[in-house]
Amino acid sequence: MNFVRSFVHVLWMAITVIPWALFVVLVSYFVSSTRLYWLCVGWLRLAVNSGTRILGIENRIQGMENLPLGTKDPAVLLVKHQSTWETFVMPVIMPHPLAYVFKKELLHVPFFGWAMGRLDMIHIDRKQRSRAFAKVVQQGRRLMDEGVWVIMFPEGTRIPRGQKGEYKSGGARLAIAAGVPVIPIAVTSARCWPTRAFVKHPGVVDISIGRAIPSEGRSAEELMLEVETWIESEMHRLDPEAYPAGALTAAAATHP
Repeated sequence: MNFVRSFVHVLWMAITVIPWALFVVLVSYFVSSTRLYWLCVGWLRLAVNSGTRILGIENRIQGMENLPLGTKDPAVLLVKHQSTWETFVMPVIMPHPLAYVFKKELLHVPFFGWAMGRLDMIHIDRKQRSRAFAKVVQQGRRLMDEGVWVIMFPEGTRIPRGQKGEYKSGGARLAIAAGVPVIPIAVTSARCWPTRAFVKHPGVVDISIGRAIPSEGRSAEELMLEVETWIESEMHRLDPEAYPAGALTAAAATHP
């Protein structure tokens, strides 16, 4: 039954994304970037709602009060990445437009990538790391001045349930360079949407938004370690059955 549900959901997204993407590309020449962004969020909301109705996946969100309140208050969101689910959900639940930092190869994905290319996001060439980070800082500052929040996955890729990837310091470096706080977010999406799996399972995805962490006067390593510690501790609290006893203590011991 889960296989059938998963197939129907993929089919539904494929059918709807084609006209949506073509529409976005067409209207991008006539509307503002902000208006275009919220048009795209409309499809993401459709994808999330269909995930609830077809797959039986529901979100349980806590910590919305930790988000900045002002319309122009800047922030860098650093999110645990386990599956595609959170890439759909984050723009739907956040009150500000988001700018993802992603590899430029995604722009070549038919329809979806074409639409992303029309949005004001930060696509980078991973082969040119120094130039890529300079672009992230330059575009990130401009976007945050306009009230857009930058969102990054510090582990860089999807991490299987119960595991921890290497937390890279790019998000912390951006926050320090721009003088803005970081907001850590824990997500247990792999409980229902396993990493790189076709078959999804009904259940609840917990999304926990931590308090803003100031970046002023911090080193990138120190700031990212605080983010990592909070996210991983929260993951153990939200999804304890995914982690063996003592795993968090052992992980903490690897950091002097």
